[in-house]
Amino acid sequence: MDHPTCPLCGRPIPPEARQSLHHLVPRLKGGKGGPTVLLHQICHNEIHATLSEADLARAYSTIEALRAHPRLAKFIKWVSKRPPGFHSKTPGGRRKR
Repeated sequence: MDHPTCPLCGRPIPPEARQSLHHLVPRLKGGKGGPTVLLHQICHNEIHATLSEADLARAYSTIEALRAHPRLAKFIKWVSKRPPGFHSKTPGGRRKR
């Protein structure tokens, strides 16, 4: 059976991997019924550690835009070398509120 693929890092998401749905437009910014993507939990955490809800709604509401963000691009390069089920605490500080 094929596992879903994380659109952020491109690695498969096996059933035992920590995973979650990401709203491309944050729920608080009008994305409640909008499109969602299944991500590794570590990828999802990194998105929210990097970008505010306002930034996500305004400029990062597509996977392409997220992948092009400098910090996320660096994270993707790093995490793509890890096994599909890999999870760790999100390194670095949370974004400034």
